[in-house]
Amino acid sequence: MRFDRYLLPLALVLVWQGLSFVKVIPPHLLPSPVKILLGLKDLAVIGMPPGHLLYYHVLYSLYRVALGFAVAALLGIPLGLLMGGSPALRRIVNPVIELLRPIPPLAWIPIAILWFGIGMKSAAFIIFLGAFFPILLNTVSGVVSINPIYFEVARTLNAKQKDIFLKVLLPGSIPSIFVGMRIGVGIGWMTLVAAEFTGVKSGYGLGYMIMTARDIQRPDEILAGMLIIGLIGVLINSGLHACESRIVRWQ
Repeated sequence: MRFDRYLLPLALVLVWQGLSFVKVIPPHLLPSPVKILLGLKDLAVIGMPPGHLLYYHVLYSLYRVALGFAVAALLGIPLGLLMGGSPALRRIVNPVIELLRPIPPLAWIPIAILWFGIGMKSAAFIIFLGAFFPILLNTVSGVVSINPIYFEVARTLNAKQKDIFLKVLLPGSIPSIFVGMRIGVGIGWMTLVAAEFTGVKSGYGLGYMIMTARDIQRPDEILAGMLIIGLIGVLINSGLHACESRIVRWQ
């Protein structure tokens, strides 16, 4: 393992700690790395609010993201394959996609609460919106970018539509599908805090935890929560990348 790539982040953390130690950085605006670690310990042992431990916040947030992402993938991949394989369908659906795609997930929060109420469904819906469009558009792009010669060769060999789909279209688009899934889950994870703004009946969720820490002026626990979100995002991306490497062996 190469450690040189960690040298710059380590140096920045040491400088940050040093500036905090000599009071150059106000602790109420930006706590030192040591304070953030202590805040992380408080979140794990005491919880925020007290009794609501970090472990449960992580599990509830992962569940919301998994639900929103799964629905996005289940709808986005088949629709993307159909749109990629059918120019007519692409012409019909594209205007709607292009109209909805630029609307940020935050703008959907009021209507999500109106449709689904406060709780799991509205949060999962916001995450779904963040993940759906990258998955859909990358799937379409993957299908469209397949060399048409492969389809011609398959038809020349009297391949059935099912075989063309399973042996040409699907394998050819899988790399782009994985790219879309990685981007989609990343955006879905980024919208987590916004999604949990809609309210959480259970009282658990990383976004809810961060907002509660803000309400009682605990910047160390806010940054600790942000650190956990970043670390889990890295792990999710690494997991998907590992799956991609195992499945798409020909790349």
